[in-house]
Formats: sequence, C-alpha cells, structure tokens
Amino acid sequence: VQLQVSGGGLVQPGGSLRLSCAVSGSIFSDSEVGWFRQGPGRQRELVGVITRSGKTTYANSLKGRFTISRDNAKSTVYLQMNSLQAEDTAVYYCRVITWGGVVYWGQGTLVTVSS
Repeated sequence: VQLQVSGGGLVQPGGSLRLSCAVSGSIFSDSEVGWFRQGPGRQRELVGVITRSGKTTYANSLKGRFTISRDNAKSTVYLQMNSLQAEDTAVYYCRVITWGGVVYWGQGTLVTVSS
C-alpha cells in the first residue's frame, strides 16, 4: 500500500488549495482516511477524517473552511482548503486506517500561506 500526497505549494492569504491523497492497493473503499498537519514548531494535529461511508468530522477550528471528500473510483481523498491563513502553514499528511486496523501514512506535502 502506498499513499501519494500532492497539491501543496505557496498560496496567498485568503486563497485556496486542494490536496490529494491517492491510495494504491485494494484497501481504499474499506478504509477511513484522515488529514493531519504539523506547523513549524508545533505538534502534529488532526485536520479531519472521512469514514468509509463518507461521513466527515473536522477539528473545530477548521470547520467551514476545510472540506474532505473521497472518490472511491479513483482511490483518492481530497482536502479542499479555503480562506487560508498564515497559521495554516504546515506539512499536511494523510493517514489511512484499514478495516483491519492497519495504519499507513503518506509522505506529507508542504503548504505555505504567505504574501
């Protein structure tokens, strides 16, 4: 199983980015996928999670700005980030938890919010 994270980059405050987490292998449709981030000098924190059935939960501070979705046909989960602020600058990771409880992490992608 491999997780390929993409979509990071430099964006101005107020801008948007969409991150992708593409999952190889046959586990995707039965897996829960989460997005995490780690900002400079900070601990890794949960951004949000999407379950196998498509139910989403988010960190309270990010509700309304960030949206997680999944495309089972493409084995990909997306993180749409809007109204980005400097404090959203971080390395963003995706994590897959399979039905059997095995955990996989993607390699992370850097998002920098700066003018």
